[in-house]
Amino acid sequence: MARARLPLSSVLPPLVCGTATFNSQYNADPYALPTTDIVHRALSLGVRAFDTSPYYGPAEQLLGKALDTSFVRERFPRGEYFLSTKVGRLGGSEFDYSPGWVRRSIQRSLERLRTDYVDIVYCHDVEFVSADEVLGAVKELRRIRDETGTVHYVGISGYPVDVLCELAELVLADTGEPLDAVMSYANFTLQNTTLATKGLPRLEAAGVDVVPNASPLGMGLLRRTGVPVGGQGDFHPSGDGMREAVRRASDYCDAQGEKLEAVAIRFALEGWFREGGIVGSTGDAASGVAWKRGKAGEAGRRKLGISVLGVSFVEELDEIMRVWRSILDELEDGQEGAIAAGRQGSDHEWSLKGQDEISRLADGVRQALGEWVDRTWASPGPDFARAPPGPRAPSSSAATAGRADEWLAHDAPIAVRVTDSMETEVDMRRRSRL
Repeated sequence: MARARLPLSSVLPPLVCGTATFNSQYNADPYALPTTDIVHRALSLGVRAFDTSPYYGPAEQLLGKALDTSFVRERFPRGEYFLSTKVGRLGGSEFDYSPGWVRRSIQRSLERLRTDYVDIVYCHDVEFVSADEVLGAVKELRRIRDETGTVHYVGISGYPVDVLCELAELVLADTGEPLDAVMSYANFTLQNTTLATKGLPRLEAAGVDVVPNASPLGMGLLRRTGVPVGGQGDFHPSGDGMREAVRRASDYCDAQGEKLEAVAIRFALEGWFREGGIVGSTGDAASGVAWKRGKAGEAGRRKLGISVLGVSFVEELDEIMRVWRSILDELEDGQEGAIAAGRQGSDHEWSLKGQDEISRLADGVRQALGEWVDRTWASPGPDFARAPPGPRAPSSSAATAGRADEWLAHDAPIAVRVTDSMETEVDMRRRSRL
């Protein structure tokens, strides 16, 4: 059932709404978040891609519930937006990249997301498993892609740039087919730009089509209030030295009348727009102007670096969209788009002012960070010990068929095993009954 596929770089939107925030790492109670409002607002503002993972607690269910509404069905057909999810990571120390689990994980994600297919599937946090496991999972995902059509594109995700590059090179050498996507997180930020300086040349040479840059705030590190502390406590892997340097940088921004996160967001979005364009896309840029499919190189078809951002509140999304569109307006042909979308006058002036001011502040922040510029944290950490494989939860078809008691009884014995980092499916079912 192999199907002709357009290059991902010709269709993937360059702005992706991430859902890692829809879990108890970033928030005390993800069920209390306005997740449906966020998804609906994002679509209304032109966002046409969402990224999630089974590892993100209830994120897949919450996203699926938000999309399975009359508001979305009547306005945004499934073919008009992209969904990406992941396989392989089950908990903080538990991974399963086996072909059997990959198949079960895909089926479960389809049920949770309430869709017939997912556009992109990433092998999640590849640095925690062996290269052979990653290679096997990529091959299984491609088999599913070709035989069932429930997966359209295949990629990998993780943190260490060198590991991502090595695996991309291995996949190309072993299979003769490059990866469609490599998602890196926290590696093109105001504090760390190694994805551009060290990663891009190798990933491009390995034939990777797109490289989304996720977590431009460094998993919440680059915030005035410090790293996020959700229902699981302080999970952030950065050390005391890095956090102290960020605090000094935040004080510098405060003295200049600006928040660190505002500088960091604009720096990462604007910088990756340009630096990541070589592995970017010409998809719908959420510019406020109707998008038509075309090819890179055509008029108005400049490839833009792809960014993945998560939010916890609608107001955060609105502010990000204002910044995003102001950066679009600064592009070579951006003024035409601004006029067509009605963003002239004060918004356009704010955009130009912001560009100059953020550039100045970014230089000051990086000076304040000093030796911590381009420093990374260990992943896996020095104390990491991989959990042995254990029993797995069944497909959610039991619950969706009304057999909730059977689901809970089956899951109960593995509740502790799969919760060293995330909520169990048992807890999620008991709380939400999604």
